[in-house]
Amino acid sequence: MKDNSPKHEFLFDKINYKILLIGIGVIALGFILMSGGGSDDPNVFSEAIFDFRRIRLAPTTVLIGFGITVYAILKNPKKA
Repeated sequence: MKDNSPKHEFLFDKINYKILLIGIGVIALGFILMSGGGSDDPNVFSEAIFDFRRIRLAPTTVLIGFGITVYAILKNPKKA
């Protein structure tokens, strides 16, 4: 007699979830790099918001993280 119970199958394989978590971590790192640089006093302007880390490095890191997550979604583990 066959067991006709529904088989619980995930949408992605284990490697896809690992790559997806790495991508989410890279995105979070980019947003952490983007934070800070403001002034406590609203009447004082701080040039620290225009440094390399917040203008170039952090957005690039976020975009790389999005690229990694798209790759994780589109990667087909069935193809070797």
